[in-house]
Amino acid sequence: MTDTRSLPDAEDPALAATSLLRFATAGSVDDGKSTLVGRLLHDSKSVLTDQLEAVEHASRNRGQEAPDLALLTDGLRAEREQGITIDVAYRYFATPRRRFILADTPGHVQYTRNMVTGASTAELAVVLVDARNGVVEQTRRHAAVAALLRVPHVVLAVNKMDLVDYRESVFAAIAEEFTTYAASLGVPEVTSIPISALTGDNVVTASAAMDWYGGPTVLEHLETVPVVARDPSEDPARFPVQYVIRPQTPEHPDYRGYAGQIASGIFRTGDRVTVLPSGRTSTVEAIDALGHSVDIAWAPQSVTLRLADDLDISRGDLIAPADAAVRAGQDLTATVCHVADRPLKPGDRVLLKHSTRTVKALVKEIPSRLTLDDLSQHPAPGELVANDIGRVVLRTAEALPVDAYADSRRTGSFLLIDPADGTTLTAGMAGDAFAEVAEAATAEAPGTSEDEGWDF
Repeated sequence: MTDTRSLPDAEDPALAATSLLRFATAGSVDDGKSTLVGRLLHDSKSVLTDQLEAVEHASRNRGQEAPDLALLTDGLRAEREQGITIDVAYRYFATPRRRFILADTPGHVQYTRNMVTGASTAELAVVLVDARNGVVEQTRRHAAVAALLRVPHVVLAVNKMDLVDYRESVFAAIAEEFTTYAASLGVPEVTSIPISALTGDNVVTASAAMDWYGGPTVLEHLETVPVVARDPSEDPARFPVQYVIRPQTPEHPDYRGYAGQIASGIFRTGDRVTVLPSGRTSTVEAIDALGHSVDIAWAPQSVTLRLADDLDISRGDLIAPADAAVRAGQDLTATVCHVADRPLKPGDRVLLKHSTRTVKALVKEIPSRLTLDDLSQHPAPGELVANDIGRVVLRTAEALPVDAYADSRRTGSFLLIDPADGTTLTAGMAGDAFAEVAEAATAEAPGTSEDEGWDF
């Protein structure tokens, strides 16, 4: 059976109607992130009766007459007691036009790492601003993190417009300041929307109090923003091998397939490919998907590739076009966000998980730490502590085929793991991810001395 389906069309309305959008909310403390999410869930009829009853009960216990919709996402007891968001709260909901996975992230500076976690897979970030306070330092931090993580769409939601008498001039000034700052970071697109999450203005339904605004509501924008930004053929083809299939049955005595999920791009039968890090080449002889042979497959489909030659391929290898620019090496410079309470220091021995492969690695040096307030870089910080973003130089025990994060969010990202207990230490992005946006970047710090006991 041959698959004759065409490639997905980014402008196909049917595709948008059935697509999945991952988005994250971010903003300063008390800007109303959880209330906005709760309003989205409530007004889009995505809240179950028992959930709403639980929120109403909790609100009455706190002396509130109306349901506090923020409680729909502030699920931790500590969050409800303090009235803040601590952890990343994930919620799943759907409308007739689209399915959604949202991540409500904390606003406190000390939980920047949680914002990185929530936005790492997001296609859109909603940055909230209190209309009374305007753009503050934490707003700039969140815009910088969105730029760092290459989030393709950013929405500026100017909240609490009811507290500034719905004045257009207040909204216009905030929108202009944020858009200018975001443009300096290289953020490709900003959509500004004036809202009141508490009263529901411009969240799901248009606001009668802001008839001067003619743009979409928050939900309308979420439903219509294009998820597929471009033709998959424009992305580099990458296939991390997850499992080698050797059934060895009478029906398939010589079957050897390489199963996994296509990370990016397109694979076709007849393509010349290279297996990394070995560098051996072959030809895609067949592609199996859902028990059938197909001529073409694209990200993020899960398929099995069969090659014309019997090569030594195992879990963690990467199959790419023969003319791919990706190179396998043991030296890696990256921008990282440290997420663990244990500091990361030069000389630390860690595990590096990249795609489907995990290898030993050594932290050779930490050239700089980024200050998100003004995008300056502090040279030679000596260590990275929780919530720090900085540059590191790593040496891996085995060669890894790593793309620049700017080229591929999937094959350009990795994790550093504590080999003693498996704790995730750091989320990394290959390459100097902030080189294009850090206007006040300092020169790279001098190299450190040779590491003792280096055995890679």
